[in-house]
Amino acid sequence: MSLDAFGQPLHDFPAITASVCNLNPSSRGTVRIRSRDSRTAPAIAPNYLSTEEDRKVAADSLRVTRRIAEQQALAKYQPEEFKPGVQFQTDEELAKLAGDIGTTIFHPVGTTRMGREDDNMAVVDPKLRVRGVAGLRVVDAGVMPTITSGNTNSPTLMIAEKAASWILESK
Repeated sequence: MSLDAFGQPLHDFPAITASVCNLNPSSRGTVRIRSRDSRTAPAIAPNYLSTEEDRKVAADSLRVTRRIAEQQALAKYQPEEFKPGVQFQTDEELAKLAGDIGTTIFHPVGTTRMGREDDNMAVVDPKLRVRGVAGLRVVDAGVMPTITSGNTNSPTLMIAEKAASWILESK
């Protein structure tokens, strides 16, 4: 399978897409309410690759992918780099191009992060209750303060199971 980005059509030539992922990004984005009208979409700024550490991981990931493609096991397929292009070599070039071709893997977390009372970034308390709003909890991946190093589905199910027990206990 080869495509420019998830959701885009497949390429019309024989190819593969090598995909890499930073499992522990340090960049942080924001989600902000833009209006009192609930039909108005929030302002979302993911801020991908906004830290030097994440830009370095992106550049290094492209280099590792290149080394994999150069291995003898793939030689008979005569792989050629389509994107970003072998002419790009520096950390700065590779990080910029990673940002240009990168996409989400649909696992954002932390938009309503859980935390202690002294955590001014925490939206919910340790029992997932929204601070300052009686009777409302958030029960999804948004409460994770940081992303897990893997798919977020299982941890989200665990959060939901724990929240269900707290809700049943409070009745």
